[in-house]
Amino acid sequence: MTPDHPFRRLLRRLVLMEEGEAPALLWSTLYFFLLFFGFYLLRPVREAIGIARGADKLPWLMTGTLLAMVLANPAFAALVSRLPRRRFIPLAYRFFALNMLAFFLAFRLLPSHGGAALGYAFYIWLSVFNLFVVSVFWGLMSDVWSEGQGKRLFGFIATGGTLGAIAGAAVTGLLTKGFALGAWHVKVDPLSLLLLSILAMEGAVFCVKRLAGIFQLGDTAHGEREPGPGPLEGLRLIATSRLLQLICVYMLLYTITSTLLYLQQGAIVERTFSGTAARTVAFARMDLWVNVLTLVTQVFLTGRIITGLGIPVVLSIIPVLTIAGFGALWAWPTFGVLALFQVLRRGLHYAVDRPAREILYIPLGAEERYKSKPFIDTFIYRGGDLLGVWAPTALLAIGVSVGLASVGCSGLWLGSSVALGRKAGKAG
Repeated sequence: MTPDHPFRRLLRRLVLMEEGEAPALLWSTLYFFLLFFGFYLLRPVREAIGIARGADKLPWLMTGTLLAMVLANPAFAALVSRLPRRRFIPLAYRFFALNMLAFFLAFRLLPSHGGAALGYAFYIWLSVFNLFVVSVFWGLMSDVWSEGQGKRLFGFIATGGTLGAIAGAAVTGLLTKGFALGAWHVKVDPLSLLLLSILAMEGAVFCVKRLAGIFQLGDTAHGEREPGPGPLEGLRLIATSRLLQLICVYMLLYTITSTLLYLQQGAIVERTFSGTAARTVAFARMDLWVNVLTLVTQVFLTGRIITGLGIPVVLSIIPVLTIAGFGALWAWPTFGVLALFQVLRRGLHYAVDRPAREILYIPLGAEERYKSKPFIDTFIYRGGDLLGVWAPTALLAIGVSVGLASVGCSGLWLGSSVALGRKAGKAG
């Protein structure tokens, strides 16, 4: 694009962009779009499978997901320790694409489509897939962009994920519900969307290669700014870094509150809608509105909010909202209250909380970005899931209501956000 190109002028109005940043900004945004498009094609299917035989199965699925993380993290750390960034990122994405093909064939060829066991295996796999691919994406973003650029541009880059999520949720709802095309009625088996997700993953690999050229990422492992050879270095750094420890606590409490809300969502949707198709449509509609709110905020507000309010204040926004939301849901446990709470919480999380949290990694080194960060984003995240998913059983045993515990946990999360913001301010 030339300097006076209309699209570049529009970008400058929407984004706090400086000269020379447009190509990398657009490739980064497209990269995130493709990752979320591929995932959101399948997310409503995962949610429907999760409650197909009752929402009471969710705790066991969360437990299985954490066990899968125990196996996945060492394997990924070993890969990172042996290959340069421009090689291990595409390799990881293509591995997941092969997994998608294997699931597609298994659902098609096995008797009864593989039964409940294969459905639950797919649920667990997709939960692992989503966390890993997004963690790797933000690891690369925090690697190639500076802290000042991150504050200005990460909000816009995140719009790629939002647009991908909107497109994926809309396509899933449209194809699974069916639509008229002339004299034909088009309706697609949801599991066939795995093939479209494979194409999205390959598109993401292409974007990585373009960014590797723009930022001149090296071809040699253990070179300058490349991760080192120690696969356990990420864990050692977490054990010695106060900042990483606070990020772990922040992530853990965020996930516990998310899971407590997720369990209530499963129970409310189960009793409000009957049948997999109706539930899939309900989940897809919530996803759609979450991402509409996220997109509007990201395009017009995120960069200005982060640069204007600063990281410490931004990290406290969602905890405050969560305290209020759980209080409302405790009093009125209806689908309308649930949908409003989920849309606001998830929308603002993606729009401001997640970009602000990823900026915390920019001043850190490659070991923290590619070894500590994936462990925090996957194992710690799913550890919070596990604690949150079994919490209702424990609370019932001691006579404490889930609503009260949810509000209390949200208060602890707010305290951790304040501590993390202070530590990040001192480190910066």
